[in-house]
Amino acid sequence: MELIKPCPACGAPVVHYTNPVPTVDILIHIAGRGVVLIERANEPYGWALPGGFVDYGEPVEAAAVREAREETGLSVELTGVLGVYSDPRRDARLHTISVVYTAQALDPENLSAGDDAARAAVFPLGAWPSPLAFDHAAILHDYLSRFRRLNPVSS
Repeated sequence: MELIKPCPACGAPVVHYTNPVPTVDILIHIAGRGVVLIERANEPYGWALPGGFVDYGEPVEAAAVREAREETGLSVELTGVLGVYSDPRRDARLHTISVVYTAQALDPENLSAGDDAARAAVFPLGAWPSPLAFDHAAILHDYLSRFRRLNPVSS
């Protein structure tokens, strides 16, 4: 879908397309304890991976580190990309595309809810709270499957 708007510099018509909105989610696994989830303070309610919208001009990696800090109080080191999730139904508010990062907490003792998180907690692998927001049940399932495949003895 497109929309014609005037150029802010010269006033000439410019086509603006309605595109999906980029987001990030961060799967922070604390060894021996589990995965960090936040309970959302705003709609849609439920438990979720820390994450949020990428700011204009911000690299997605920087957005992931920022969102982790804002919502959990944790400094993280990104360890990889779990996947890109883009189902138009993943967020009922608007079509988003999320780059989901895996990360390790550099300071797990600093876990605390912040920004739009009502609570932050660590959940053992596979013992997720309910309800999970967005498509985070699918993301956690993908992570758990990969984790068990790579670590068959130490789940």
